[in-house]
Amino acid sequence: MKQEYGKGYQWCHRKIKGHGYRMTLGREAILDVLSQADEHLSAEDIYMRVHKIYPNIGLTSIYRTLDILDTIGLVNKFDFGHGRARYELAESSSGKNHHHHLVCTGCGHIVDYTDFIDEEVALLKKTEEGLSRKYKFTITNHLIQFYGVCESCSERK
Repeated sequence: MKQEYGKGYQWCHRKIKGHGYRMTLGREAILDVLSQADEHLSAEDIYMRVHKIYPNIGLTSIYRTLDILDTIGLVNKFDFGHGRARYELAESSSGKNHHHHLVCTGCGHIVDYTDFIDEEVALLKKTEEGLSRKYKFTITNHLIQFYGVCESCSERK
């Protein structure tokens, strides 16, 4: 029996249609997989999970759909230096899902963090305002990744 996808994705139907696309079962399945993920998934990871429910979907369709979802801003595509792109939802049904990343260069572990301190928020706001003025550029979003070594890798050295 096929799992029913798309029940919680009415919030993004308008965005997809607004960009001239249809909400297909494959797109709903990808959004569902990403919404349930507790890690950053590669296209191959997403394919393996979607393929269990929709065996006729191909890896090429997954890549094509992820590119569309990234282009319209529903999915973020990241390169954490592991040789393959990783994906996550850009927003959820409750709104923006903004966070930054800490990436361990030792083991590859990725930490999402949202507990921004006041000084960080103020600095980012000031930086965005300065860049906007300097380059006459309207900033709508940013992605920040910090690279270093996690506690576990530090202890092994």
